Amino acid sequence: MWCKLIFRCYLVCAVLFGGKTVNGQPHPVIITEVYPDPDNKAGLPVAEFIELKNVSANTINLKSWRITDGSSTATINKELLLKADSFIVICPNSAAGSFMIEVNVVGVSSFPSLNNDADLISLLDDKGKNIHTIYYNNEWHSNDLKKSGGWTLEMIDFNNPCGGKSNWASSVHPAGGTPGAVNSVYAPNPDEQPPALLRTYLADPRTLVAVFDEPLDSITAMNHLMYRLVLPGAQVNGVSFLTRMHNEVVIHLSEVLMPEIINTLTVTQLRDCAGNEIGMFNNAKFGAPSIAAAGDLVLNELLFNPVGAGFDYVEMVNKSSKVIDLQTIYIAGKNSTGAINDPIQISSDHRLLMPGGYVVATRNETWLTQQYVVKDLSTICQTPAFPSMPDDKGYLAILNHQGEVIDEVAYSDKWHFALLNNKDGVALERLDYAQPTQEPTNWTSAASAAGFGTPGYQNSQFRSGGIAAGSFVIDDKIFSPDGDGHQDYVTIRYTMPEPGYMGSLSIYDLAGKPVRYLLKSGLLGLNGVVTWNGLNEMNNRLPVGQYIILMEIFNLKGKTQRFKGSVALVRRF
Repeated sequence: MWCKLIFRCYLVCAVLFGGKTVNGQPHPVIITEVYPDPDNKAGLPVAEFIELKNVSANTINLKSWRITDGSSTATINKELLLKADSFIVICPNSAAGSFMIEVNVVGVSSFPSLNNDADLISLLDDKGKNIHTIYYNNEWHSNDLKKSGGWTLEMIDFNNPCGGKSNWASSVHPAGGTPGAVNSVYAPNPDEQPPALLRTYLADPRTLVAVFDEPLDSITAMNHLMYRLVLPGAQVNGVSFLTRMHNEVVIHLSEVLMPEIINTLTVTQLRDCAGNEIGMFNNAKFGAPSIAAAGDLVLNELLFNPVGAGFDYVEMVNKSSKVIDLQTIYIAGKNSTGAINDPIQISSDHRLLMPGGYVVATRNETWLTQQYVVKDLSTICQTPAFPSMPDDKGYLAILNHQGEVIDEVAYSDKWHFALLNNKDGVALERLDYAQPTQEPTNWTSAASAAGFGTPGYQNSQFRSGGIAAGSFVIDDKIFSPDGDGHQDYVTIRYTMPEPGYMGSLSIYDLAGKPVRYLLKSGLLGLNGVVTWNGLNEMNNRLPVGQYIILMEIFNLKGKTQRFKGSVALVRRF
């Protein structure tokens, strides 16, 4: 499973940059095409292969160079001169005769078996130095047909060997691939994005690991002065790469980190293998994780009746002062006998959840981001499986790694707002962390104004402590919707007396004629913001003048309230 983070980067490729070079170049030979799932449906030989390209200006002898996936290694045992700007195909000995005569091909013993779904493949020189590594994924293919086999994955831009998913695509050649020739998808595709620090975790109390979204330049990444801790005490003693990917840096600390002490790692001047320097996404919080106990991590939002063929999601919030490693957290349902069963790990990787932090578990992060507003992708964890969440009622529990129940709920669709006509795609939101999880009155439907769900951030119906009286505020009494960036919108802010209100918000001209409906009997959150751009229902510009803004709210208890204000629409001619 994967936790999907900011700067979505499914899998990346790494190169040795600034270390061992050949003829002065850090990566003179690169992997440019792979064929992990052979099939004769298109026209290629039914054999796995890897294509290499010499991108240097010199002829290179590949004798004693190796291809490895970490479990098996193939060695080129003969003199093999690869000319500048030329290709060679590496395949099993038994398949070397299957290629067309014009293809430059060499067969090797112990050719690594290329996994169909994903694999890490490295090219090593005769000294064992990493020249180029790719971690391909079947998801890099452009459609399900090509995922099923018979098509190669090709690198798009040879000058961007670290581009990962963004620089690889399915071959579009009629034969299914282009072994030994220029790739069919070849096009300029430079890497112009700086690297980003995604997250940190502790391998042990004195070892911090920083995870980046792409491979790093070895020279800058291995300089321990580039890493700084905010709090005094522990200092950085040294750094090293965790894997051949070069996107995870091990940071050795001078002191043991104490639990519940939150620190921040800041990195500066690091570069990716394309030379881009790290920018604003250069810091991440971390701390020594503690075992989650009952009440530390609570269920906060549930979607159990998604629209159409959509996917359920569960949001949790860390209400404790602890740092919690999500690798130790599971969600589970119950079987027909009432026993908790089939716990699903939230994250297969170390992932630290800070106090007050949110995490959302779902089987399909892409669908979630298309259906709802997701403000921070780093809050989403995609899991390979999910507990059953029936549309009418069900059970859900959070467990720690010892199987202890941290929080649980037996939910019901009857907890939704009673006047809601269609519950499909509407999440249940928790109102108050301090109230019991199982209390039905502590849950209600997410507000329509919030898109019926708030995965990864504060609930639209959230309340804590006392509730302020209802209010209605118009930020600017004069606005000029002329597109100059100054007062182009009028902003209306409201606060409800309590959850469970529905309301309408309309604009009227001075003759009492409605000209725009901003809300129509929508379920309101406790707090909300609505903007008006000066257009009518047909999206046409309205004339200058005074307009009345009317908000009417009501709830199931029979309480009603009206708010009214005026605003002047002006234009600069």
